[in-house]
Formats: sequence, structure tokens, C-alpha cells
Amino acid sequence: MNWELIWKYLPKLGEGAWLTLELVGIAVVVGLVLAIPLGLARTSRHWYVQAVPYSYIFFFRGTPLLLQLFLVYYGLAQFDVIRQGPLWPYLRDPYWCALIAMTMHTSAYIAEIIRGAIQSVPAGEVEAARALGMSRLQTVWHIVLPRAARIGLPAYSNEVILMLKASSLASTVTLLELTGMARTIIARTYMPVEIFFAAGLFYLVMTFVLVQVFRLLERWLRVDMLQGR
Repeated sequence: MNWELIWKYLPKLGEGAWLTLELVGIAVVVGLVLAIPLGLARTSRHWYVQAVPYSYIFFFRGTPLLLQLFLVYYGLAQFDVIRQGPLWPYLRDPYWCALIAMTMHTSAYIAEIIRGAIQSVPAGEVEAARALGMSRLQTVWHIVLPRAARIGLPAYSNEVILMLKASSLASTVTLLELTGMARTIIARTYMPVEIFFAAGLFYLVMTFVLVQVFRLLERWLRVDMLQGR
């Protein structure tokens, strides 16, 4: 193992790791924002409310992220209306294409997490809120969503970690995140074992930090729940 080589390229791998965290952070936060209305719509009793969210979730859960990334990066460029539109400077950039694909992909999974969490809220709590005179919107905002957040947090943390690992696919569209940077360095040095070993350590460290952050958050929410806030 050539430790000197690993030490030499650590700053470059660090740049790639930072871009990985940036992509994942934006994707899971924006994906959560998109997933909340999708998850709420999926719990509706009316089929016409469920139809569009169900189709969206079915597509993004049923196809690989790599395929979705290629459809955004290569597919959109095939349409003249896209190339001549105001969004073309962004849609031809691999950064924005990867971010769009990752956000839409993770939003579908998070929407199902939210749906399951909402349906797991005890019916007695909802009935108690309605008995106290809360409207349906107040019940959802003050009772259902806070309770569902606690229920769905462990599954959401798993989705964040899965997206961290899936972000390596962004390297297929020339984006120099951690895996892309590692492949570029290997092309120069012809030392794949050392570089991939170092990249793997970066992934392990990032995963460990995320696990600890979500563990603290779960502990805080559990204490908060016990205090009745």
C-alpha cells in the first residue's frame, strides 16, 4: 500500500467528498419538501388525488437512478424546445442534471416513507384532535405531521445514507464527486487499490457522521415527545 500516494491525493479526494455532500444534502432536503405533498396526497381516499403522485412514485421507484440520470442528462438535449429554452444553460450542466435526477429519485422514496408514517399515526390521536375542535388542516399540521416525523425519521435516515452511496453514479456524467475524482486520479497514477481504498474511507467517515447526527436527532425527538411538547 502506497501511503505517500494516498496522502498526496487526499486534498483532491476531499474536494470530491465535499461535492458529494453538497449533492446529497440539497437532494434530500429539496426531495423532502417535494415529498410532503406527495405523501399527503397518497393518503387521500380519492383516486383522482392519488393518481398523479402514485404514477410519479411508481416511475421513480421502478426505474434505476442511473437510467433517470441518463434521461435527464442525455434525453432532454434531444428536444429543440429544451435547447432553445431559458433552462438550457442549467440542463446542459452535469451538476444540475445530477441534482435534478437525485432529487426526483429520492423524493419518490421519501414520499412513501411519509405515507407509511402518516398511516401509522394512531387514529385515537387524530380523533382526539377533531374532538377538541381542530380543523382538518390544524390536525394535519399540529398532530399528524409532527407524529409522522418521529415515526418516519429512522427510514428517512436510511434513505439519506443510500443516497450518499448512490451519488457515485454522478461520475457517469463527468461530474467529479468523490468517485469521479477517484477515477480521474486513477487514470493519472494507475494505482486503483490505493485510491479506491482512500475513497472508501471517505464514504465510511461521511456515513459514520450521518449516522451519529440522526441518532442524536432521534434521541432529541424522543425526549421531546416524552416531555409532551
